[in-house]
Amino acid sequence: MADNSADNLKQTPLFERHVAALGRMVPFGGYALPVQYPTGIMAEHKWTREQAGLFDVSHMGPAFLVLADPSGDTNADHATLSAIIEPLICADIAGLHPGQVRYTLLLNESGGVIDDLMVARSPATPGGLYLVVNAGTKEHDFALIEQAAGERARLIRADEDHALLALQGPEAVNVLSALVPQAADLGFMTHGAFAWGQEELLISRSGYTGEDGFEILVNNSGASELWDALLADARVRPIGLGARDSLRLEAGLPLYGHDLDETISPIEADLGFAVSKRRREAADFPGATRILAEREGQLSRKRVGLLVEGAPAREGAEILDGNGQPVGVVTSGGFAPSLGKAIALGFLPPALAAPGTRLQVSVRGRAQPAEVTSTPFVPHRYFRKSL
Repeated sequence: MADNSADNLKQTPLFERHVAALGRMVPFGGYALPVQYPTGIMAEHKWTREQAGLFDVSHMGPAFLVLADPSGDTNADHATLSAIIEPLICADIAGLHPGQVRYTLLLNESGGVIDDLMVARSPATPGGLYLVVNAGTKEHDFALIEQAAGERARLIRADEDHALLALQGPEAVNVLSALVPQAADLGFMTHGAFAWGQEELLISRSGYTGEDGFEILVNNSGASELWDALLADARVRPIGLGARDSLRLEAGLPLYGHDLDETISPIEADLGFAVSKRRREAADFPGATRILAEREGQLSRKRVGLLVEGAPAREGAEILDGNGQPVGVVTSGGFAPSLGKAIALGFLPPALAAPGTRLQVSVRGRAQPAEVTSTPFVPHRYFRKSL
């Protein structure tokens, strides 16, 4: 079990900035991070939807996977690295274009999700891969990847000597391009390496809020300066973990450890898009038999969205049918500031998963009406652009 006592919490390179801004610091994933600033979660949430929110996500697990003995032919090296990592995941990494980012899932042998992660063909390490895994699972994830790599490749962790910032919201592109003009040319789920003063920034156009935005890897030496430079723009405010969670919930994005775990498959989690066509046709990923059968309809449960009338239904709340019988469970839930109502994610039998199905949720022992709905709850506003 992780030790979250104050003495054992790690600090990101931006810790002093959060304290100076009166962020309310809480334990999260083994780190001390701000859950909110004085303006509060509701204001931070709405500001990100309307302007640009700046998040410290340095607790995540960025890393580079590079060959121990590269050939110098970047295409050949990429193919070799893809053959190392693809047996762990369900994405077509071999087919990535230079600069392209792909969302994928690290799977166990029964098709359960060990973690969800980003994999990119990185310009920072030609022929190498750039990975970002979740904070709570990174030690286990990195051990699995290193075991698969053996002597053939090295995993270079970037979570100790780098900070990871996320700038999200409709004004994010205008703010960042004032500092790094080339960043505006990135399309959704692409990235590049850019100079900013003496620093090299690795910038991905991606994020976790449903908004257009960027994730920026920067050396610890330049993290505070970049944080300050972004906040010097009046369109930017610092945002804590509380609003980050309500934004991702409105975006209908699953949270590992809540909506995803090692018993849940990509198809059950409504993440079938993450199983690439080439990998489906080859059936060469962990748990392929189960996952392909579920894709053909042999599902016992499915992740859905719920509109809840009344108080929010939190994780663990039972979902009830019309007779009050338990039929599922809420895995994430809360109040949606953009909608002015309670929303939730949960799992239901497929027969009850159609949008419009009327159900109930049990909140503190009281049944409240709920309706199955499509996700995202709030439309995504990613910046789509072909490579």
